[in-house]
Amino acid sequence: MSEETEKQPILTGAEPVLYVADFAVSLAFFTEKLGFTADFTYGDPPFYGVVERDSARLCLRRVGEPLFVGDIRAREELLSASITLGSAAAIERLFRDYRAVGVSFHLTLKTQPWGALNFIVVDPDGNLILFAGPSD
Repeated sequence: MSEETEKQPILTGAEPVLYVADFAVSLAFFTEKLGFTADFTYGDPPFYGVVERDSARLCLRRVGEPLFVGDIRAREELLSASITLGSAAAIERLFRDYRAVGVSFHLTLKTQPWGALNFIVVDPDGNLILFAGPSD
């Protein structure tokens, strides 16, 4: 097949990597608080793994020292991952579920000027994870 007749490559997903100080603590946060399941873990003791919930997948990678200086992530709202939902009802429900189990938020549920409804969760390492969808 010539280059001219080949189809464009199709990207089928993305798996952001979140850097964590304590792999076990982070794995527990994502599985017990956010409702993800562990797809796999690697190492003895584990230092890398993937968690998933529906079509969302996140990689967790243990690192031995801080990667960000001070409060730069919170101050500049440096997102580590962005996860989308299909409706306002779904994002409102997820926000209520997370609030009920004591998840920490950088931003509580808010309709943005551009029309998105979103909130931002803070994991035990300060990673900011955006959950967003249409405001309907």
